[in-house]
Amino acid sequence: MPAACRSCCGSRATSSRISIARERDLWVLADEIYAELIYDGSHRSIAVEEGMAERTILLDGFSKTFAMTGWRLGYGVFPRPLVEPVTKLVTNSVSCTATFVQRAGAAALSAWPVEVERMRAAFRERRDAVVRGLNAIPGISCRMPHGAFYVFPNVSGLGLGTSAQVADRILDEAGVAVLAGTCFGRGGEGYLRLSYANSLPNLAKAVERIGGWVQNAAALPSAKRG
Repeated sequence: MPAACRSCCGSRATSSRISIARERDLWVLADEIYAELIYDGSHRSIAVEEGMAERTILLDGFSKTFAMTGWRLGYGVFPRPLVEPVTKLVTNSVSCTATFVQRAGAAALSAWPVEVERMRAAFRERRDAVVRGLNAIPGISCRMPHGAFYVFPNVSGLGLGTSAQVADRILDEAGVAVLAGTCFGRGGEGYLRLSYANSLPNLAKAVERIGGWVQNAAALPSAKRG
């Protein structure tokens, strides 16, 4: 599953990685763009763990929490030794962010508009509806995500081909755009990724179309039913 959709430091596996980073003196790049789009509990940054602040590069932005996608504004928090070289890199590659865009970002952070919580509540409702609908389709199982606005259902039980084949067929035959799990690495075989950043009626229609397609689809000759 895409790591950006997970809350940090919530498992023994993550704790083990933190230990490795300390022992081997490694840099850690933490993409925390979904830190405020968590539905259960709260996000805990890896940078607050013991011995991690001095080796963590934290990246965040405004496109998710504040829905400011078109503003193209983000920021990084770096250990002091990296500040000067990264500043040189940014200055000579993208110059700087327009003043009015920076002011918009500052306003969002200082005001923290009520729409942020409303948006999170809306995403929670959409998440619940999509997961419930997908789990009702024979051959598909979907775990409940704790953050972001994506689901990662397992479709291997359909026996209708690889993740890429299933994604292509759902697009061509059901008219629903999904991503093959293998877009995120070989470990994603057997999975699809769907975004629920859409209206409830459209999401219900999409799940209904997928369910209808599963019911009527004929297995590819090379596919083995699981």
